[in-house]
Amino acid sequence: MQMPFCPKLWSSAAPAPVQPGSVVINGTVVVANHFGLSAPGKSTTLRLFSGTEVDHETRKGRLSAEAALRGGKKTRHGKASTTMYQVTFFVDGEFGTPGAVAVKNGNRNDQFFLRHVRLDLAEDRSIHFDCNSWSYLPDKTPEALRLLREEELRSLRGNGRGERKDWERIYDFDYYNDLGNPDNDDHVRPVLGGTKTHPYPRRCRTGRPLSKTDGVTETRKHKLINLDYYIPPDERFSPGKLAEVLAMGVQAVTHFVIPEARSIFHGDVVNFKSTEQLRADLYGKPPQPAADARVMDELKSSVPSHKTYKQVSRIVKDNPAKFPTPQVIHYDTEAWRSDEEFAREMLAGLNPVVIKRLEVFPPNKSKITTDDIMTQIGGLTIQQAMEQKRMYILDHHDYLMPYLRRINTEGVCVYASRTLLFLRDDGALRPVAIELSLPDGGVGGSEISRVFLPASQGTDAHLWHLAKTHVAVNDSGYHQLISHWLFTHATVEPFIIATRRQLSAMHPIHKLLDPHFKDNMQINTLARSILLNAGGLLEKTMYPGKYSMEMSSDIYAHWRFTEQSLPNDLIKRGMASRDPKARGGVSLHIEDYPYAVDGIDVWLAIEGWVRSYCDHFYHADAAVAGDAELQAWWDDVRRVGHGDRQGDAACWLDLDTVAGLVETLSTLIWTASALHAAVNFGQYGYAGYPPNRPTRCRRFVPLPGSPEMAQLEADPGRFFLETVPDRFTATLGIALIEVLSNHTSDEVYLGQRATSTWTDDGEVLLLLDRFRDELRRVEKRVEERNKDPRLVNRRGPVRVPYTLLYPDAGDVAGKEKGITGRGIPNSVSI
Repeated sequence: MQMPFCPKLWSSAAPAPVQPGSVVINGTVVVANHFGLSAPGKSTTLRLFSGTEVDHETRKGRLSAEAALRGGKKTRHGKASTTMYQVTFFVDGEFGTPGAVAVKNGNRNDQFFLRHVRLDLAEDRSIHFDCNSWSYLPDKTPEALRLLREEELRSLRGNGRGERKDWERIYDFDYYNDLGNPDNDDHVRPVLGGTKTHPYPRRCRTGRPLSKTDGVTETRKHKLINLDYYIPPDERFSPGKLAEVLAMGVQAVTHFVIPEARSIFHGDVVNFKSTEQLRADLYGKPPQPAADARVMDELKSSVPSHKTYKQVSRIVKDNPAKFPTPQVIHYDTEAWRSDEEFAREMLAGLNPVVIKRLEVFPPNKSKITTDDIMTQIGGLTIQQAMEQKRMYILDHHDYLMPYLRRINTEGVCVYASRTLLFLRDDGALRPVAIELSLPDGGVGGSEISRVFLPASQGTDAHLWHLAKTHVAVNDSGYHQLISHWLFTHATVEPFIIATRRQLSAMHPIHKLLDPHFKDNMQINTLARSILLNAGGLLEKTMYPGKYSMEMSSDIYAHWRFTEQSLPNDLIKRGMASRDPKARGGVSLHIEDYPYAVDGIDVWLAIEGWVRSYCDHFYHADAAVAGDAELQAWWDDVRRVGHGDRQGDAACWLDLDTVAGLVETLSTLIWTASALHAAVNFGQYGYAGYPPNRPTRCRRFVPLPGSPEMAQLEADPGRFFLETVPDRFTATLGIALIEVLSNHTSDEVYLGQRATSTWTDDGEVLLLLDRFRDELRRVEKRVEERNKDPRLVNRRGPVRVPYTLLYPDAGDVAGKEKGITGRGIPNSVSI
């Protein structure tokens, strides 16, 4: 029940007088001390609804007299600062057992965050209301609470009209119509969602005024730090997390971005002169304690309260800013250059979800020939290598080719790439050919392609390294826009909105999913405001530039929810075959595939927990099919939240069996927790060193006999640094991914709950304990694999162990925050 206050659910008539012989129920009310929110006011009152006795006039549970709060003692609950109040209710002798607490706040300016209510009954019995701790399927709800349940859900659904107020708890769907600015020709962007041309998942509607220019685009204030947007109160950051995220942003902007911008303004060097200078300038500087005054002034006018501003200032002061050395160069500053590491990161790096098995040679329109790779595949023919499942491809060609002509007019030099790889006997991959392609400008979609082969000496080695660099650029853009943003952040938000609109907080599936939605909506809103918007950070740092979101829309047109489970994803990419006898029902074709091996362990743990939980509440398929709230939820997800994909029958499961429900919920939880962890928290470790994962290129690979080829041969190091992003763009990108790679102090990890009283069902708590125990067993297996010298892909030449799917399911209070490269938070929380 995370809300500023509950909706008023009773008549505004004067309360009935307390009758003689009334029963007294004493209670304790705990309110969180949130920055920006006030304490309960004098107008705040509470009433109890009976969960067992019905008032036949209202058809709701019998209602107590209103009760005011008393006292106000400062307390702490875990890490949270709270205030505890006392309350006394008077009920008649036939009231029965309390089933709901309703809160009335007569002054909307007095917003507060109610944590829980405890009622002390007779005979040492108590009832704890924490996040609506009762769990009822709709048809099992006590009659006295059914109407209340329906009224609360209606109050959460918007009607698609009006501007949202900060205190409202309204969940409407909307298009992505807030990314562009039609009043600025350079910032015009298409609306995403609602059309066949630009399909997209829905976001939560804010109801801001529309642009006077086109009447479609939402208007926003253009500020360096923009917190001017509506988010339903339940979805907002905790005060501590807000302060931490803002502090990281302030430090990044102050100490790294602004100095680089000033150096450009004063005409200082734009490029790094050498990789040695790059490392010294980025990671060798002493910590910087001060904050830029302009940034702090703008922050002060943006944050919700002075207390938040003071906390941010304190964090900035107590934690001097410094880019830590990325893991990829911690052991060896040159190991990232090797072909083995280049290929290994496709299996165990920050984007291990794109590589596919090669099943057709040559690929469509490819100029790679048999002669190019025959000497590199162990004496096999290409057909034999494919049949033995030893040929793989990293393919960034088809989706990118239609955009290249437009992208390359924006000051970048980008190819569409294909990389072919061969699986060696030791389990490692070897890149055997890279094809870089451009449209040739003719009719019929013809292309200009160049094929590069591995080389270790001379000009060919320099060309091979540049080809790998262009592949890394393609993969970096796809990772950030698709693997990370689209496939975890954006696709999950419609599920959150539908859950709040259609599943009562009493519903057991609402309780199961709730921790996996934490902070996603605020993160997505921040992303639209700062990262994804026209002229935002991603457009400034990633090669697709102004076409980034439009390109992600094209890829979403082929997205299917049924393919998002780990087993189905591996099978789709040809990385595994279905095998009922194998662990997870799939047999991996690359046994040393760290993401998949650890991922299957985590997937099975999630699936086992979800299955046991669903079996506890649904004893037959008919119970799933007959659950009105659940069916309304699934209809909202498919027909509205992901409405642009409803026409693809293969996109969705039918939610009419327990098995279908288990797979659906397991896929959603996997996406929001483990998949997001795998593609997010390794960003700084690998991409924090720009040469390893550049985000755009400024020069094409030189042609034979050209002046550029002469420049490459004369000084290959300089040519490389003039190819990858300049100092400012690289610094801006590092500052961004450092924030994204951080675990915050209020993170709640897979297998954990923020409070032990989230349910009063003892059997469910035992099932959660078993889930947590299984995750600890997963941790031990990950540790054992990382120690096995035969598994060459677990560490690689850079000696970075694969821990991105290490659950870290221990005590929440003992978690280390910051850039750890390990731990699976419950939700897409950053």
